Amino acid sequence: MSVIKIESLVRDYGNGKGVFDVSFHVNQGEAFGFLGPNGAGKTTTIRHLMGFLKPESGTCTINGLDCWSERDKVQARLGYIPGEISFFDDMSGTEFLRFITEYRKVGTQSRKEELLERFELDPGSKIKKMSKGMKQKLGIIAAFMHDPDILILDEPTSGLDPLMQNRFVNLVAEEKKHGKTILMSSHMFEEVERTCDRIGIIRKGRMTAVDSAATLRERHTRRYTVTLENETDAKAFATDFGGICNGTNVTVTTKQSLEEIFMNYYGGEKNDE
Repeated sequence: MSVIKIESLVRDYGNGKGVFDVSFHVNQGEAFGFLGPNGAGKTTTIRHLMGFLKPESGTCTINGLDCWSERDKVQARLGYIPGEISFFDDMSGTEFLRFITEYRKVGTQSRKEELLERFELDPGSKIKKMSKGMKQKLGIIAAFMHDPDILILDEPTSGLDPLMQNRFVNLVAEEKKHGKTILMSSHMFEEVERTCDRIGIIRKGRMTAVDSAATLRERHTRRYTVTLENETDAKAFATDFGGICNGTNVTVTTKQSLEEIFMNYYGGEKNDE
């Protein structure tokens, strides 16, 4: 069953900026990785799902609810990490988490404490004095502490050190095992490979691929056949390079990483802005 559904979404900012005929879905209990460089349309798409933007055409629904006209009901069901988190800087982290709890009217103290411990965050200090990494941890805790069934995560590990990135990946993997539905945009290929069932790649506002990670890898697998002078040399070559020997012919298979596949779609471009 599709929990998150985008159909023919269009928002045109002019000069080729925006999203154009974007369609994909995320099933219940699935983690979906949303990949693309800065300016490709990831955040614009996510902002439509959150009900912050009204589609020029097309539809966005979550659990059958229209993300624009029923955005209050949609937002009540979600855990959300924005790409650029805004806080009330004069609040302490403790005050901010209390404010979010009262705003949502759901959540458990034990879940919040578990997350604070996992990410080694002392929320007592003023937010304006926190580092970027500390603010990101605070945003993660605010998104997860009410145990939502649906998570929309826009570059969630931005500013985290490798240890905390790994803890976040483990958290997402745990949530997926509990049947949560997750949409996660990221530049971190490893975390997408480790957590996501399917992957969508967006370029210049248009989807260029939507498929499972395994299917994408198989599609971009390269096979080479090398002919050696004799079977002895062929067997030695096959052993050295992990190939399959057939007489004097050796077939070698090269599987690409997700990052290499991504760069194939972008022709080596790192940024579409």
